[in-house]
Amino acid sequence: MPAKINLQLAVGPLRGDGYHDIVSVFHAVSLFDEVTVRYADRLGVAVSGEGAESVPAGQANLAVRAAAALAKATGLRGQAARLRIGIRKRIPVAAGLAGGSADAAGALVACNELWGTGLTQAALGEIGATLGSDVPFSLLGGTAVGIGRGEQLTRALVTGNYHWVLAFGVSGLATPDVYAACDRLRAARPGRTEDAGADDVPAPALSTELMAALRSGDPAAVGPLLSNDLQPAALSLQPLLRRALAAGKEHGALGAIVSGSGPTCAFLAGGAQEASELAVGITGAGVCRAVVQVSGPVPGASLISDGMAN
Repeated sequence: MPAKINLQLAVGPLRGDGYHDIVSVFHAVSLFDEVTVRYADRLGVAVSGEGAESVPAGQANLAVRAAAALAKATGLRGQAARLRIGIRKRIPVAAGLAGGSADAAGALVACNELWGTGLTQAALGEIGATLGSDVPFSLLGGTAVGIGRGEQLTRALVTGNYHWVLAFGVSGLATPDVYAACDRLRAARPGRTEDAGADDVPAPALSTELMAALRSGDPAAVGPLLSNDLQPAALSLQPLLRRALAAGKEHGALGAIVSGSGPTCAFLAGGAQEASELAVGITGAGVCRAVVQVSGPVPGASLISDGMAN
């Protein structure tokens, strides 16, 4: 299951149900978690790898919830209590990369195979949307435009392969905290009256310029068009991210952006060699916990030869 970055994230006003309408250009990149599922006498979860100690191992685990949701939807309620779920993490926790959603998507794909339920990707996506807004994209992969909460997806036409450097923040950021900070910053902006409501926040809109650049396959055209309405909120909660973004630009990034709710910063490079040089420069700047090189777009959650969902 791949990590995702947001090439665009436009956030609308707060809705009555506590969510925000968004328009997002999701992009799946080559940083993967792995999920395995096996029959067992009782439910068990084993998590290893990046940030394993921060991942719930019980009913709060998104992979466990995904298995339970699939079992309920297919009339196999008892099966979810007889699973051994293994999660090998490479995607950091609370990093703006949809690692938990990726694990949920992996569990859906793996259990669909294990139980022989035969659901299509679209049907799995409908179940996934009840678990989290990013789960349907984790199943789909590639590059896609998401609207609503992000769960309503349309594949995007993208030419070529893009090379990225991801810089992981020193600590995680909870998505609800970042959205709340976004709302506070909007409420406090100069010129906004006390009686102004959600109506003064414009509806989110897709960047047609970004979509045209992605179709061109030219990273130099894509880089300046990366945008994220949550970035000011993430920077307010973790000011060190400003230094990380500046370091990436200083070392030749064509574009620099906080991914999703952060704190991961994504830097677009002109090619593989440029990405390698950029990774060295950002590492040397000492502005993040770790750096990885990835490329995209890549497919969504899928089975691999030894039976693990990737």
